[in-house]
Amino acid sequence: MLRDTTCPESRLVALRFPRLMGMNTRSLASPLPARHPVTEYRLAGDLAIWFFILAELLAFGVFFAAYAFTRANHIELFNAEQHALHRGAGAINTALLLTASYFVVRAVQAAERSAAAISARWLLGAIACGGGFVVVKLIEYSAAFEEGVSLSSSPFHMFYLSLTFFHFMHVILGMVILAALWQGARKGRYHPGDMNGIETGAAYWHMVDLVWLILFPLVYVIH
Repeated sequence: MLRDTTCPESRLVALRFPRLMGMNTRSLASPLPARHPVTEYRLAGDLAIWFFILAELLAFGVFFAAYAFTRANHIELFNAEQHALHRGAGAINTALLLTASYFVVRAVQAAERSAAAISARWLLGAIACGGGFVVVKLIEYSAAFEEGVSLSSSPFHMFYLSLTFFHFMHVILGMVILAALWQGARKGRYHPGDMNGIETGAAYWHMVDLVWLILFPLVYVIH
């Protein structure tokens, strides 16, 4: 069995001056572990808005469950009165809300690049789409009222008006929020160091869009 006869002093010199001792530096030190960038995750927007969104989704969920339960007991009535709805108007509003959400995403991305003017323009486009939704919905309501639709005319009409008007009011609030974000973006308030405000408003608007994507097929399409 071979023994290492190198004295401690020689080892110390070899470690400090490996070339003087004719030794390979790779044999003296192990390679350093590779460093990987650490990805930090954070919640977009203010924490309070997420509690508010969860509460709103819960409220809509109760509405949807009550609608489904009542529909199961009045299938023929619901199917017949569903056919009388203006699906074209609902489809147009779906396209408007999806487009508005896309514009909001682009506004947030522009703010992350400190492009305040571009962010403001995207937000203005989202507000315009929201305004289009309001106009189409008011026309739809007007036609429905002329046909005698009311909260008391039938169980389906009660749910149709309650659900869509509840969502309609959320769209109005969302437009007010987008208008406030637009004013902030024009003043350069949102940038990589301060994204909380625009992300909070964007989260609310996406919630409004998400609810409509459930409400539209549930009330207008599914039989």
